[in-house]
Amino acid sequence: MPIAFILINVDMGTESEVVHQLKSIENVTAVYPVYGVYDIVAKVEADTQQKLKETITWKIRRIESIRSTQTQMVMV
Repeated sequence: MPIAFILINVDMGTESEVVHQLKSIENVTAVYPVYGVYDIVAKVEADTQQKLKETITWKIRRIESIRSTQTQMVMV
């Protein structure tokens, strides 16, 4: 099963809103607000690499308050 961790930066003050939105997306299995360079870390799992890519590209990266993402693909 393909897995990725998405490191996310958001507009200041929108962290809680974005966490809530991420939790409602299919294939997002965990969401953590964090301190440091990034604001949020999300774990995404899907049945196929294509579904994983679609979730990241068409659902996560389209959230308005997200300013940047960095995707870390898990090597299994």
